[in-house]
Amino acid sequence: MEWKATCPYNPKLDLKDCYLYDTTLRDGEQTPGICFTKEHKLDIAKKLDDMGVKQIEAGFPVVSASERDIIKTISSEGLNAEILALCRVVKDDIDKALECDVDGIITFIATSPMHLKYKLHKELDEVEQMGMDAIEYAKEHGLFVAFSAEDATRTPIEDILRIHKNAEEHGANRVHVADTVGCATPQAMHFICSELSNTLKKAHIGVHCHNDFGLAAINSIYGLMGGAKAVSTTINGLGERAGNAPLEEFVMTLKALYEHDMGLKTEKLKSLSQTVEEYSKIKLAENKPIVGNIVFYHESGIHVDAVLENPLTYEPVLPEVVGQERKIILGKHSGCKAVASRLMEQGIETDREHLWEIVKKTKETRESGVEITDNVFKNIVHQILDDKK
Repeated sequence: MEWKATCPYNPKLDLKDCYLYDTTLRDGEQTPGICFTKEHKLDIAKKLDDMGVKQIEAGFPVVSASERDIIKTISSEGLNAEILALCRVVKDDIDKALECDVDGIITFIATSPMHLKYKLHKELDEVEQMGMDAIEYAKEHGLFVAFSAEDATRTPIEDILRIHKNAEEHGANRVHVADTVGCATPQAMHFICSELSNTLKKAHIGVHCHNDFGLAAINSIYGLMGGAKAVSTTINGLGERAGNAPLEEFVMTLKALYEHDMGLKTEKLKSLSQTVEEYSKIKLAENKPIVGNIVFYHESGIHVDAVLENPLTYEPVLPEVVGQERKIILGKHSGCKAVASRLMEQGIETDREHLWEIVKKTKETRESGVEITDNVFKNIVHQILDDKK
């Protein structure tokens, strides 16, 4: 059986050399209220590495001595993934990243008129020079360097192109289009990345999308369509305000809908999501796409009847592909096939008349406000079958 449902109108994406740089440990931890321990961060980093993530942004070294210790510990773990750290365009920030033995840095400064006027109180040419000086300094110390123009999606396109071309000429390995307040549409991300792709010769383009309007995953994909190579994600979509592009949604949208496999072990998605949920104490919605607890549960009789014959009738992918399990839930909307399936699981045989009575009693019990747990269902069955003896 096929592992996913297929829409014949979806385009296939011919993407080459695309990869993730996951920022759960940095931007994800900037979710208000989250503070990962050293053990938490190391465990998440190992799990990301085991899944096949190419780059892990491990933290922001200037934050504290403890943060630097954690980043250095992750760097010394011998992971396959490259370990990156975030730095302002400040020499001291880069020196602190060097103390952590990271493979590279993401250095950033805002470029939009809004941020220049109200946050930095500087002119764009001064900000640009600060960025170039930081790139040069980091490259002199042998680091991989990504340069991020913060609030790029509210920066005039001519400034984006000039600054990122300048960054490339100063040695930046990658330049980032940061949708800092999630205000770009997919078409805007495609346009910006296309223009950059036509301007740059060597540097990769990365996209860092926030999810304020629920567009981070699709904006990231449109960035790839426009020529980007790298995408910033977080597990469970953690991050400032509404969060960042959720790794699980982005990866599975690409894999299942656009038929581009990034080579990650997607069967580990649910487990990793649960780990991050536990450590962050940010509880997921039960129906969170891909990793929510109930997204492969079925109750409606019409759905269950079909799912029992072929799960893809009502599942976009098979649950095991993302480390999930299918479950048939008994309740108000249950039909005969669902109840018969549950009876069979419990080794109970009955005739059609009794089956109908069990279905009816199951519906009535749920409508009375009682959840149909295994024990409740067993009591219903025994009550009906014992009464008929």
